[in-house]
Amino acid sequence: MLQLSSAARGLFFLGATVALALPATAQSTKTPKYSNEFLNIGVGARALGMGKVQVSLADNATAGYWNPAGLTNQTHKYDGVLMHSELFAGVVKNDFGAFSMPLDDKSAIGVSVMRLGVDNIADTRNLINEYGYIDYSKIELFSVADYALLLSYARKLGNVEGLSVGANGKIIYRNIGKFASGYGFGIDAGVQYNHKGWNLGLMARDITTTFTQWNINAEEYTKGINNTIANGPDAIPTNSAEITLPRLVLGAGRRFELPKQFSALVAVDLEATTDGQRNTPISTKAVSVDPRIGVEFGYKDLVFLRGGAGNYQKIQNFSANSSGTFDSNWKGQYSVGAGVAVSGLRVDLALSRLAVEKLGSSSQTNSLIVSLGYGFK
Repeated sequence: MLQLSSAARGLFFLGATVALALPATAQSTKTPKYSNEFLNIGVGARALGMGKVQVSLADNATAGYWNPAGLTNQTHKYDGVLMHSELFAGVVKNDFGAFSMPLDDKSAIGVSVMRLGVDNIADTRNLINEYGYIDYSKIELFSVADYALLLSYARKLGNVEGLSVGANGKIIYRNIGKFASGYGFGIDAGVQYNHKGWNLGLMARDITTTFTQWNINAEEYTKGINNTIANGPDAIPTNSAEITLPRLVLGAGRRFELPKQFSALVAVDLEATTDGQRNTPISTKAVSVDPRIGVEFGYKDLVFLRGGAGNYQKIQNFSANSSGTFDSNWKGQYSVGAGVAVSGLRVDLALSRLAVEKLGSSSQTNSLIVSLGYGFK
């Protein structure tokens, strides 16, 4: 009873801290929906193959992203992870690297680096030269990229076996070629509790809200733009700041030992956003909740098959049915994955499929994720 009571107190404390932070930011007029959304795409092929269900399960270097409290549960002394994925037919590149290690028998640290970007975008504003002819040598290329650095710390609490807390300090840099750049900082906090095969976790992203300051290069913006556009409804933006409101993720998982050295892991996450009403199964003005589920089947802790589902949204069909009305259907994002773990080396693959609705017709876009992990000593 003492163990469960202490775990409940840890979870309650984190939830209460977030609740106190919300009223101070809820009335802000500079809290756009989907602010810094690149931080919520997810990392690691194992996690993405399970539908991003990881808050209660993360126990290696990726825990610095999913739930820093999990850093105290890694099975190797040192752990590193590299990931690369391509979204939208390779247009968007998503890269991640992380390393973690213990400080002593009760605490651990980690560092994570993320980049999401679109490269080699053509700037054709000077394509027509002063004589009215096309001059391809005038085309310049630029990139749009978002970066994040996460510094993580985790510690086991007291004498309660399986209970850990952790926090991230994160620095954000966002760049739109020579046109604009933004710098931001924020804090995440998490709790993880493991008891008799059960895994429980709570992650509070942007617990103190995350502040991003944008700096606009107006001179670069105005090159090649006439005064009507520059001073019209699409006027050049000005320097501004935006705030990212807290996001809570509550997770639970259970591992089952099956006959002949097989195993099964089933987990669910409930992600609650506070930046306005979203298109989710549970949607209110105060909070929107997106449920996710993931499974993993293993053999001898050597070979793994995974699957997951989440990101359910109600999609409007723009083609009228036989009665002349328009239908809407719930559609989600599904993923599958596989992995091999040998002598500390982990190789994971995941395929995530996203349903896209375009002018009443449904199509699928796939993303391939590859990650490599290694734990030693």
